[in-house]
This record gives sequence, structure tokens and C-alpha cells, in this order.
Amino acid sequence: MISLPITTIVAAIAGLMLVILGLTAGLRRAKTDISLGTDGDAILLQRVRAHGNFTEYTPIALILLALVEMSGGSATQAWTIGGLLLVGRALHAIGLIFSVLPGRVLGMLMTLASILYAVWLLLV
Repeated sequence: MISLPITTIVAAIAGLMLVILGLTAGLRRAKTDISLGTDGDAILLQRVRAHGNFTEYTPIALILLALVEMSGGSATQAWTIGGLLLVGRALHAIGLIFSVLPGRVLGMLMTLASILYAVWLLLV
């Protein structure tokens, strides 16, 4: 059996983050009675996009992390990828939801760095 302890922990934390982001959007939908789209509600749009952006970037990053672990990457390399991903996703979501541009930008840069680092480890 293949053991991916770092990917397992990072994916579990990412799963919790996804649930929290989904709940923030869902609770806003309930409060505003907007079931589809955002109907011009800026707060709902921020929450929907934070959730959506998370779902756009996190899966490929987790797949790449697992591949690095499976291909013999070191624990330090795997934790670096996972740490960049989780901190980056948290900063991006907080920056987007609370309109804090530096957090959003730094979070996106960290997310992209985690992906690029994993790709580099796999190809070089």
C-alpha cells in the first residue's frame, strides 16, 4: 500500500478549508435569499469567488503534492509544497473575503509557488 502521510494531512486540512469557504457562501445565500448567482451582492460575490478559486487551484496542487511524495521527494520538499499551498489558500481567501489586497496577492503567489515547485521537482 502506498503511504502518503504529508499529502493526507494537507488534503484533510484543505478539505476543512473548503467546507468553511462553502459555508461562508451558503450562509450569505441564506441571509440574502439568493439561491443562484450573486444578484449584485458584493459580499456574496467575494465569498463565492473565494470558494471557487479554492476549488480551481487546490485539486491540481494536491495531485502534484502526492506525485512528489510518490516519486521519492523528501519530506522537506513535500511539507514546503503543502505549507505554501495551505498558507497561500488561507491568505487568498481572507484577502478576497475581507478586501485585503496584499493578502490576496501574497496568497495567490504562494499557491502558484507551491504548484511551480512541485512541477519543477517532478520534471527536473
